[in-house]
Amino acid sequence: MEEIKDEILKLCLKYFLQHGIRKMSNDKLAGLLGISTKTFYKYFENKEQLLEEASHLFHAQQYRVLKNLPIEQNAVCQFFDLWRGGVEMEHNVNKAFFRDLHYYYPQVATRVESAISKKFKKQFLIIIKRGIEEGDFRQNFIPEIALEGIFVLYTALVRTEHFKNFRLSSSAAMLNTLALYIRGFCTHQGLEKLDKHIGELGLLDKHNSLKAKGMVNV
Repeated sequence: MEEIKDEILKLCLKYFLQHGIRKMSNDKLAGLLGISTKTFYKYFENKEQLLEEASHLFHAQQYRVLKNLPIEQNAVCQFFDLWRGGVEMEHNVNKAFFRDLHYYYPQVATRVESAISKKFKKQFLIIIKRGIEEGDFRQNFIPEIALEGIFVLYTALVRTEHFKNFRLSSSAAMLNTLALYIRGFCTHQGLEKLDKHIGELGLLDKHNSLKAKGMVNV
């Protein structure tokens, strides 16, 4: 029983991320899933319940990555990779998903965000504080405030249309926004490690190649 519900939930989340929420009625979702609406309502009382559980699943998938980090990687590169992974993962998500969620289901959005934000921030702060201890992040800043700034920038970048006109690739989006922000609280040692890491990932080469082909504006 639970396995069937979990599979329905995963597929509904997939369609929400692809098409947004408003275009995906329960009847349409049931049709796409090849089940009857009666079966659908057997597992979900209404669309609000479905959305809340789907949103929790979306964030749970991201949190698993955060919790299963390689402990041997230095903090500055690990911190960068986490945000890069988020940008890459959400780059192709339809912005209508987040817009619809906050506009049509604000209470669901608030409940989910309040439930997950603390545990996400706790893990990020652990990495930042480890970076300070390792000498890669500066000591003269307030980690909680810096992290809040990153969340705001990340949300604007991947969940709104603010950067749409730039036609950014995921690597260009990362390098021109969050990477610059992260560099701002790195020490000289941290910058050297981060620049080396970015070079090894080939992000600059990839970005410059797309730029040369006219596939990005910057």
